[in-house]
Amino acid sequence: MDAMTYIRGIIVLVVITCVAGDSEPRSRSRTILVGDSQGWRAGTNYTQWAIQNSPFHINDTLVFKYPQTGVPVAQSVYLLPNMWSYITCEFRGAKLLGNATDAGFKVELNQHTPYYFASAEGNSYDCIAGLTKFIAVPRPFPH
Repeated sequence: MDAMTYIRGIIVLVVITCVAGDSEPRSRSRTILVGDSQGWRAGTNYTQWAIQNSPFHINDTLVFKYPQTGVPVAQSVYLLPNMWSYITCEFRGAKLLGNATDAGFKVELNQHTPYYFASAEGNSYDCIAGLTKFIAVPRPFPH
């Protein structure tokens, strides 16, 4: 896959995440377990998970938990500063939010801005492969 095709795919994902709608509008924030019961772990397609769990709204809380035992290995979570860092899996300037030695952590989506989450383990292999990363773009609740 060439770089332009990959970038177009990311842009389509962001647009889908921004405009995807619930069949019934919500008026309250949600607490959402990232990765559902599997938690945050290596080799998982969190982009697909984000699409299935969108739309995200302002004041939703994402809960990151790590698998307690077994394979696949849990990985750290970074908040990347921008789309370019997300696309290229460049972690300079990224903020480490948590790692596998933690029990887990929460992120409140309190701004109408993209949140770029990814892991850097294994020379960023999963990130480069499009795994263990996702974008959340919270939107305001409808009036």
